[in-house]
Amino acid sequence: MKCSFVRCVLFALSFATIALAAERPNVLFIAVDDLKPALGCYGDGHAKTPNLDRFASRALRFDRAYCNQAVCSPSRNALMTSLRPQTLGIYDLSTNFRSSRPEAVTLAQHFRSHGYHTTAVGKILHTGHGNHDDAESWSEKPLHPTAEHYALPENTTPANAGAKGEDQRGSPTESADVSDDTYADGLIATEAVKKLAAAKDAKTPFFLAVGFLKPHLPFVAPKKYWDRIDEAKLPLPSTDTLPEGAPSASVPSTDELRKYKGMPPAGAVLSEAQKRTLIHGYYAAMSYADACIGRVLDALESHGLMDNTIVVVWGDHGYHLGDHGVWGKHTNFELAARIPLMVAVPGKHGAVSSALVETVDIYPTLTALAGLPGPQGLDGRSFAALFDSPTTMHRDHVTHVFPRREILGRSVRDDRYRLVEWNKVGAAAEAAVFELYDYQSDPDERANLAAAQPDVVAKLKTLLAQQPAAKAQISKKASAAKKQPEAERAEQFHQRDKDKNGRLTYDEFLLRQRDVSDAPERFRKLDADKDGFLTEKEYVNKGRSAKL
Repeated sequence: MKCSFVRCVLFALSFATIALAAERPNVLFIAVDDLKPALGCYGDGHAKTPNLDRFASRALRFDRAYCNQAVCSPSRNALMTSLRPQTLGIYDLSTNFRSSRPEAVTLAQHFRSHGYHTTAVGKILHTGHGNHDDAESWSEKPLHPTAEHYALPENTTPANAGAKGEDQRGSPTESADVSDDTYADGLIATEAVKKLAAAKDAKTPFFLAVGFLKPHLPFVAPKKYWDRIDEAKLPLPSTDTLPEGAPSASVPSTDELRKYKGMPPAGAVLSEAQKRTLIHGYYAAMSYADACIGRVLDALESHGLMDNTIVVVWGDHGYHLGDHGVWGKHTNFELAARIPLMVAVPGKHGAVSSALVETVDIYPTLTALAGLPGPQGLDGRSFAALFDSPTTMHRDHVTHVFPRREILGRSVRDDRYRLVEWNKVGAAAEAAVFELYDYQSDPDERANLAAAQPDVVAKLKTLLAQQPAAKAQISKKASAAKKQPEAERAEQFHQRDKDKNGRLTYDEFLLRQRDVSDAPERFRKLDADKDGFLTEKEYVNKGRSAKL
């Protein structure tokens, strides 16, 4: 009777969660890799982005949104956990966020635990360089449609690439007369459209995350997107050099572009023809991504889901197209840190906000907009109030970081200035080197004003001082050691997960139990969110001392 009673209670709790969730809005989250706010809706007259421009007309467009680190994995960790890189102690591509916070509840996981069906298509978390996805975040295994980088054989990676241990890649651009589905983003759009078609008759709300790869290098797109843009009219970078007085740490010693076929080595200035082709390629790839996003937004509307779906479009960080001599991200400058962010909420009209917001603010905002309880211990702050009052203030400054070898660049950006402090984590304050930029008088960051304006530096240093101490990059050896005790229980979980859906029912939990007399009580203790199922995290982390 005891076992039967517990199972009934768990079932009732699960049913109540599903019933409450059915009344809540869906969420469509669209992430775009390396997308700077060079869109028509952001005032760029050279951009051909009609779908995003149309979406912006009904969304709240944020003109001063910033990432928390201008590189893929840490930025996406900040999105999914609402924890900044300096909180996690993760600034690289390969370290998984659970190595620092195994107990973290991600944005998608939070929605899943409150009755949403969560799924991902394309790039949401960074899954390369030894990093991996997060099974606990998703109701079903994420889809990662893939295609060849290039349609034309002559653009592929040279046959002898890597012979000397170097990272050598194919052409940085491609304009081929091919269909959209030749490249991965077209396939991602196709799969996302299928997910929306399946969701239209579902009884529970969905959280669908769709991640597009372009305009990330290589800048490849079907020829028709290249043809829409007049290369001769595209603006060239205003300077190929560092700001006057800037420390060498402010830019990387090399950048990703230099690894591509035909590109000059680090430090060499590109020719005007090379610059124009690359900038043309970026805008073409951006237009291609816009078309793919348009297919997803059209499907949302055609299936009658638009009126009950919160839609977010987010760029993971900005991008340098040659300014300061940089071709890529990997800096603390404005063009690397500033991102496009647009959020459409059912029942709200399109508007523009100049409030300062960070990527970490998205998680608590979406939970508030969906009517979910707000998680504790996040770095982000909800900006949900801005949808009723878009002209109000949200933060008095934003913060972001970038590491450079042994030192960390911590940055604060307020209405007018950006201060960057370069120092080793935990080192004496006197050892720090500073950058200061005034965007009112010098929007192109031509001069570091730190030495000339010590009063402004002192004021902004107080904002840095308000932040918790930054953590150093966590050790990969410590990370690996942390995972060792969990490996056996993770293997047990997967052996019991018979239908391979990433969670255990009570019956699956009973499999291979040596003693089932206290199984109901142990199941209840392991089930942290009380939804009647066990995720891998609940089973592994909550059950270390349980008798199994």
